[in-house]
Amino acid sequence: MLELLRGPASALLMVDFGRERGFSPAQLLAGSGLSLTRLADPNFELSCTQELRLINNLLNLSGHPQGLGYQVGERYHFSTYGLFGYGLISSATAGDALQLALRFLPLTYAFTRIAYHEQPPLGILTFTEPALADESLRDFVIERDMAAAAVLLKEIAGREFSLAGFTLKKKRPVDQAAASAGSILGVRPDYLADSNSLAFERSLLSRPLPQANTVTVSMCEQMCAQLMERRIPRTGTANLVRQYLNITPLGAPPDLPSMASLVNLSERTLKRRLRQEGTSYRHLLEQSRSAAALELLGDPALKLTDIAEKLGYSDLSSFSQTFKRWYGVSPRTYRHASKAT
Repeated sequence: MLELLRGPASALLMVDFGRERGFSPAQLLAGSGLSLTRLADPNFELSCTQELRLINNLLNLSGHPQGLGYQVGERYHFSTYGLFGYGLISSATAGDALQLALRFLPLTYAFTRIAYHEQPPLGILTFTEPALADESLRDFVIERDMAAAAVLLKEIAGREFSLAGFTLKKKRPVDQAAASAGSILGVRPDYLADSNSLAFERSLLSRPLPQANTVTVSMCEQMCAQLMERRIPRTGTANLVRQYLNITPLGAPPDLPSMASLVNLSERTLKRRLRQEGTSYRHLLEQSRSAAALELLGDPALKLTDIAEKLGYSDLSSFSQTFKRWYGVSPRTYRHASKAT
């Protein structure tokens, strides 16, 4: 889950959604410490916890209906994201827009960890669910984030954009009405998948965008970078780096210069800030890769050689040695022990 503070647009959108269903702002904002006055201030920033309280209130007031997250997510148009959104539609191609979106992903309202990879001829976005104890709250943010991402992709890529696939990790609801309650861009999900994902034709990314404007993109990029820089002291540089490592596709991880570029800092400043926070880029990188290794080992369909390759190791032996240094046992032993429990 991203820990950066966020602007008020997402919260306002959900308040408006709830109002249409007969709920008052006071009911929707109860216990969140938020008010319509504060949310009307474009410079106001709220925490993830505050937005989650609003979502929980909306779910409780609505009676926890199936597919509510999809309905809300469909309302997240590019204008919801402010300068970030305008930077996307002003990009030269849909591929450029996607790269910009992944670079500044912490400025969105997503609670899931979003990553992109390619399996030609498809481009695939995956959405890793946050660690939320409440299942209905977790389902809502997955549904919302996936629907919002699909809407944004369609608005960027144009009318011809469609989904080639939509998968969810959870089981298919037993109730037929509940199973039919959710779809994204007219596509219903395949359940019990290895990941929550949206797939689309990769060729769409190379198409030029009709509203491309290099000056607008440059301006939006600079202002997004300034906003990230302003929010870094509140969340911590180390936490920001962790977030970027979480959304970086598996394989060869970004080196220090690449990460410094991503977080809009010089290498020297990045190293200094991490040192002040009692860590280093190498340590954060190891944390990220070791956590990813455990996640991949939890998928029984993946062979150990596949996992080693996905993590960017040249062979299984190198991965096994590193894993044993991390956890004291080989990945094979760890997987067997996990199955036993």
